Amino acid sequence: MRVQKTADEITRELDASGADAFVHVGDRFDDFLRYFTGFSGPDRDYAFVYVAGRAILCAPRLFGDQARREFDGDEVRTSKQQTGTTAAARAIETVREFANAQQILVPNHTSHRTVTALANHFEIVTTDADFGRARKTPDERAAIAAVQTAAQRGMNRAETVLAETTVRDGSFHWDGTMLTTERLRREVNAVLAQHGIRDAGNTVIGAGPSCADLHFTGEDEIRPGETVLLDISPRGSRGYYGDLTRTFVVGDVGDWERAAYDAVRDAQDAALSTLDSGAGIPAKIVHQRVSETLRNHGFDVGDVPVGMYHGTGHGVGLSLHESPSLSSNERLEAGTVVTVEPGVYDPERGGVRIEDLVVVTESGYENLTDYPRRIRPSSSR
Repeated sequence: MRVQKTADEITRELDASGADAFVHVGDRFDDFLRYFTGFSGPDRDYAFVYVAGRAILCAPRLFGDQARREFDGDEVRTSKQQTGTTAAARAIETVREFANAQQILVPNHTSHRTVTALANHFEIVTTDADFGRARKTPDERAAIAAVQTAAQRGMNRAETVLAETTVRDGSFHWDGTMLTTERLRREVNAVLAQHGIRDAGNTVIGAGPSCADLHFTGEDEIRPGETVLLDISPRGSRGYYGDLTRTFVVGDVGDWERAAYDAVRDAQDAALSTLDSGAGIPAKIVHQRVSETLRNHGFDVGDVPVGMYHGTGHGVGLSLHESPSLSSNERLEAGTVVTVEPGVYDPERGGVRIEDLVVVTESGYENLTDYPRRIRPSSSR
């Protein structure tokens, strides 16, 4: 049950801080609030309260049925209207009902308006704890895996389209017209929609030099011999993300493109081999092994104009980018879901990235990605 995990984590933070209750006020765009409650709406403020061992959701009345359906805590309370101020007032009222509280614990990203309202009644203690978000339950891992499966179907559609292109007047054509990154993106997103998954604006497709733009969602012509980088990061109905990247070249593969692809593939193998050690290793060791491998292939890493200028990976869950970073000093815990995505880029030529999504286990890792790594696109898996 979701609330049991969060209740245990909140209790631990309350004990550490000496606070009497935990309050968080936010809206549907606050991934932490969704983590605590499982509640997916609305776009106006509502409150979550944990006090005296009880998990209580204070939601607007119009969303009462949805709240009771999605929240597996102890109680849902509704009121006619909730803005940030009234949501905080409901939280204050709820805390007072169950405890003679003096100190309230809130996440450190809580809005100034909410903190001000709470501070009129309690001493405020803030925390930057992640409340166990990095360590996914089996249910959370299953939700992420389902979205990753949909991402792979979208990738397969894109790869099939690339494999079916024809060259006309020096440009790629598919289904009678010129193939661009936008057309390819629409094909991917249509497949995601068919499986109940939202692209969430995160279907990144670059071609040639635009591959070096890590978040390219514009339109670019797809040309023979250039890299085509597809980074598909959709979101499922329960709020969890997937993340998958592959790179292809349609036509003759040039020396730089082949060298870059081989380097990135070997770097990912080095990262996955490092994760064979399982839980307990410092996350930054994975990045170090990737960096060593890329440098051995002749590519720079770090704050460089050409090479790999991003980290090796990051946590994935209710946020697309969450803790831990594979460049951090954190030790990886069992149940952590992270991307493994080395890449190299040349803004004048193109870019290559290969990304899998894995779960760290006590004795190694489980790869949630089952998609081929190949530079030439094929119409079959």
